[in-house]
Amino acid sequence: MIKDDTTDELDPLERLLAERACERLILELVRRLDLGDPGTVCELFTPDGVWHWPYDNRRIQGTQALRAYFDGRPANRLSRRMCTNILVTVDTPDTATATTYFATYRVDGYTAGTIVPPRLPANVGHYEDTFRKVDGRWLMASRTLVLPFGGPTEHVGGAAGQAQ
Repeated sequence: MIKDDTTDELDPLERLLAERACERLILELVRRLDLGDPGTVCELFTPDGVWHWPYDNRRIQGTQALRAYFDGRPANRLSRRMCTNILVTVDTPDTATATTYFATYRVDGYTAGTIVPPRLPANVGHYEDTFRKVDGRWLMASRTLVLPFGGPTEHVGGAAGQAQ
């Protein structure tokens, strides 16, 4: 059987650069959600990009919808995502896929400058991402959340959320 693998045509350095560009998108997305401006996450997606949660059938598509969704996050949300096992596969010179395992620590009602006592992660699962190269730049085309472990976001408030 002859395998038709268009990525065999890629120079190893081109493949490595594509893998790294996609991995960096994953990390930049997490940074923007946790430490930056969540509304700018939409800039990392293609214009028709999709964020999808099959579990409860949520689907956000397109730049404006993604911006509105992420801008709508509670201002007092504190989150940190731990991502690991990022495996990027370059499928063609202009497309790639990735799987990333994650654990999300998250609370609402956070007061800046306080310390929240340790707790279990709110979610543990993995992301399945697709990427497309648009005008020479790698962008996320879709992100699907696979969530085998999840729960509601805990609300902390006032002194209850502060370390003693």
